[in-house]
Amino acid sequence: MNTRSRVRAGAVALAFALLTAGCTGSGVRGTPGAAGVRDPLFPKLGNGGYDVSRYALTLSYDPETGRLDGRAEITAEATQDLSAFNLDLAGLTVRGATVDGAPAAVSRAGNELTLRPRDEIDDGSEFRATVTYDGVPETVTDADGSEEGWLKTEDGALAVGQPTGSMAWFPGNHHPSDKAAYDITVTVPAGLAAVSNGVLTSRRKTADGRTTSVWHAAEPMASYLATLAIGRFDITTGTALGTVPVHTAVDPVVAAETAALRARLPELLEWGTENFGRYPFAATGVIVERDDDLGYALETQTRPVFSAASFDTSTLVHELAHQWYGDSVSPANWKDIWLNESFAVYAEWLYAEDFENTPAQRSFEKAFANDAAWAFPPAEPPTAEDLFGPPVYQRGAMVLHRIRQEVGDDTFYEILAGWPAGHRHGTASTEDFTRYVESVAGEDLDGLWDVWLYGDGKPAGPTD
Repeated sequence: MNTRSRVRAGAVALAFALLTAGCTGSGVRGTPGAAGVRDPLFPKLGNGGYDVSRYALTLSYDPETGRLDGRAEITAEATQDLSAFNLDLAGLTVRGATVDGAPAAVSRAGNELTLRPRDEIDDGSEFRATVTYDGVPETVTDADGSEEGWLKTEDGALAVGQPTGSMAWFPGNHHPSDKAAYDITVTVPAGLAAVSNGVLTSRRKTADGRTTSVWHAAEPMASYLATLAIGRFDITTGTALGTVPVHTAVDPVVAAETAALRARLPELLEWGTENFGRYPFAATGVIVERDDDLGYALETQTRPVFSAASFDTSTLVHELAHQWYGDSVSPANWKDIWLNESFAVYAEWLYAEDFENTPAQRSFEKAFANDAAWAFPPAEPPTAEDLFGPPVYQRGAMVLHRIRQEVGDDTFYEILAGWPAGHRHGTASTEDFTRYVESVAGEDLDGLWDVWLYGDGKPAGPTD
């Protein structure tokens, strides 16, 4: 070996030694966080290597051009030594990014936004990433054909995010397993209002006559439950449950036809607390849009969103029940969505039992007769297209009714309130739920799970 070869070989050996030793000064100790959390239905959704504790979004929207200007400040804790990490973002143009105040390198590949900080982030340390972006946000069409993301309305816009649409208006770790607090500051043209989640902490006029609103959601929230409604609204405020502020926004076109039911919100929340336990959030309310602005209802946290056509008593009961089941206790992954929907449907059955002279058993038998409810086990939607299929809702509610039949009313109502109390502001899986039910019931329920939760096909009879 000549001298030059010996020098080259020595340099390679030294570089390898530094790499394998994880030398802090070399900048090679960390590794990139995973692009996706391997969700069974959405494997590319979410990101690994960190856990978000807070989003601070500063937004400005112009309905005439459709342009959104945004700055997202994301506070997170590293769960590994990080050399780079990803955020989910659909469309929009990223103008720059920093990590802990220092410029970060930015790259894009599809919906993956990768930030490479100047200095590596140590496992367990808190860091703050800031992303500045702008553009016309996208409307996302789901596998089942429904639209979410950023919806342009007659007089503004509406942001709804189940299951993936929130990445259309802000970068983040967009998987329900990573919940965070939110501060959302929105500036809109004069005459318009901006309504979001949580508590309205301030609203002020800017020097050019626009309006800036600041919303604070202190309790952890999955990003798909974040919402933003911009437009001309009739806004009413009040209190429910003694001290919980109510903030309701309705499009003036549908204000009169929805007024009576909106006034019942405190009463329905009282009923909810009697059945499901303490209300889990610091604020409540609803947003009601025109039918041509939104075609469905959604349980956005503290302030569910409705089209006028979907704003009926049963649907309001359903979306309010989600505040306990789905919002406070969120799914560990998207296959656990039946835990959200089964309880919300069963809340409808309980309301009908209490106020409409319709026993839950009758609702159960009607659901049992629906062949579409047996297309797949509720805990095993086969594809993203099946995420909101009848088995998730109707058969899921049948699982709860079978539990009620098996353990009796006293134990069942203990489960109704104990489940959201025990997992308040967290996430939970199907396995967490079955284990919890058995611990409260004090008995093995494998036969029930095998037939009603995981079984293929329809049982011979409602009690089999």
